[in-house]
Amino acid sequence: MTPDEARGNETTVQSHPIDHELIRAAAHVARTRCQGDNHTMAAAGRAQDGRIVTAVNAYHFTGGPCAELVLIGAAAAQGAHELDTIVAVGDRDRGVVPPCGRCRQVLLDYFPALKVIVGEGDLVRTVGIADLLPESYVWADHQLDAE
Repeated sequence: MTPDEARGNETTVQSHPIDHELIRAAAHVARTRCQGDNHTMAAAGRAQDGRIVTAVNAYHFTGGPCAELVLIGAAAAQGAHELDTIVAVGDRDRGVVPPCGRCRQVLLDYFPALKVIVGEGDLVRTVGIADLLPESYVWADHQLDAE
């Protein structure tokens, strides 16, 4: 029995189907649009209506936004306010890159049911955002309902 099981905190990671079209879209943007040090990561997200939205990071020494965060704004600008699945891919054929901690928290707050593609090579899998940030603080849980 693991220590988590003994405490009653067994974590169950549920796997979802892999959206290979989304990975290809992000890889294409990383390959064709990420040139130089300013843009090194691409992200693709599938909206609930099936559309694919893409974005790139805006690297800056002050901590510019990651591709996943730029994607949230790009999706909203295109009227895609609910994302179903997201993936980030690095330039120079680095493949799928998991979201950083800040992105995990923001993605959880915006889209608690979001699925995220992580892993590399044959180990690529799709998991829920909450599985990447267990026992997390959910900002939306503490907001007052607007009535």
